[in-house]
Amino acid sequence: MGFHGEQTAFIKTALSDLQGAWAVLRESVVEAAGFRNGNRVLVQIDEGMSWEVVRDLNRMPPIILVIRNLCLSGEAPKDVLDNIDYVGEMLEEVVEGLAKGECH
Repeated sequence: MGFHGEQTAFIKTALSDLQGAWAVLRESVVEAAGFRNGNRVLVQIDEGMSWEVVRDLNRMPPIILVIRNLCLSGEAPKDVLDNIDYVGEMLEEVVEGLAKGECH
């Protein structure tokens, strides 16, 4: 039985950046309190930031889509929508890094 080694520097940094993007999104939603669906968005953000989802990044895009749809239908401020895009960009970087074998 083999043992898993510690994650590489790339994946640690990339996941840290992704977590930071989620935190920025969450903070922007809290600061924009009062838009319709805001509370529902926070629940989805917490799900997206959960360990279970981070361990299975394939679960993240559908959560981001739900968040975007809730924010659009709730007329969230532009900075919230921009931060959703930022989360998506950070996720793409992590997934691309994994696909290129830059991390294991």
